Amino acid sequence: MAAPGVYLAGPSGFTESGRLWHAEVLRPAVEAAGFVALDPWEAGADLFDTAFALADGPERLAALAHANREAARRNVDLIRLAAAVLAVLDGTDVDSGTAAEIGYAAALGIPVVGLRTDLRVTGDNAATIVNLQVEFFLTAVCTEVEPAIAELRRLTSP
Repeated sequence: MAAPGVYLAGPSGFTESGRLWHAEVLRPAVEAAGFVALDPWEAGADLFDTAFALADGPERLAALAHANREAARRNVDLIRLAAAVLAVLDGTDVDSGTAAEIGYAAALGIPVVGLRTDLRVTGDNAATIVNLQVEFFLTAVCTEVEPAIAELRRLTSP
């Protein structure tokens, strides 16, 4: 039996510190737990490397437009393959792409575990950790990696 796939939603790839945390903490924890990491940051890297290597101008814009569409399509394909989604909710507000991925997975019936390690309070009121509409689509919200992994195990166990 193949290991279940977990889609890693979140804005980690946009910053150097985020990429480091993603590569050295989050992804290894998911894989050490026996899951296959379905990583959008890995799946689309080639597209953007090619586009950003071009000089500013129409060719670069066309390459970026293609990379944007193709990366989004690849992400959709990975979400459809996932047994669950682990969504990083850190930031002053949940990243809009992450929110879209959460909603898409939830619409497909794929459970989504939210991970918010950010200490800032950003919920709509004292009863929410993040935006109440985003939180509605989460199966669970955890504030540390290990409890999030435990929740993923629970949700994907036969």
